[in-house]
Amino acid sequence: MHEFHLPDMTCGHCASKVSVTLKLVDPACEIEVDLAQHRVAVKSTEVRETLLEALTDAGYPPG
Repeated sequence: MHEFHLPDMTCGHCASKVSVTLKLVDPACEIEVDLAQHRVAVKSTEVRETLLEALTDAGYPPG
């Protein structure tokens, strides 16, 4: 399980974009979003760096 703090994820639209981004990288991943804490947990077979790069490219760099 990979956890990321995404300070720029502030609304439902942001959370949706983050989820879509992660699913593009790994369609089989499982995602848990905590919008209030700006956190996302991802269960994925992809390496952390790949997920981090995808989130950054989508405009949600982990902080």
